Amino acid sequence: MADVVGGERGSLLRHPAAAPLAVLAAGLAGSVYLYGTDPHEGGHLLPQCPFRFVTGLLCPACGGTRMTYDLMHGHIGAAWLDNRALLLASPLALALLGRWMWEGLRGRHWRPTLSKRSQAAILGLAVTWTVLRNVL
Repeated sequence: MADVVGGERGSLLRHPAAAPLAVLAAGLAGSVYLYGTDPHEGGHLLPQCPFRFVTGLLCPACGGTRMTYDLMHGHIGAAWLDNRALLLASPLALALLGRWMWEGLRGRHWRPTLSKRSQAAILGLAVTWTVLRNVL
């Protein structure tokens, strides 16, 4: 049995928009659950950070779930306290998701490319943020 698009089995899953749409759907589903679940309190089904579980230290993304919850409820100051670096990086991440979605819907495969220098800078910032937030 063939799919309507392309005439091949599974061709819809290979469409350039399939992956960004799946990421968007998963993000929306997670957001719906998170909106009604306060991560500042215990007793919920939200995952713990594996890095913090093993080491007891905060990773660069620790506080991201609380930050997202606070943003969804309009508490920008609380989101800032949860994870400043992730809050500042969020617009870039959303812009990249938007570009990926746009290109996929236009039938193009897209992947951002970063130079070695940019990769090193991002890694350096993540390590610096991790050290600072665990020391201070």
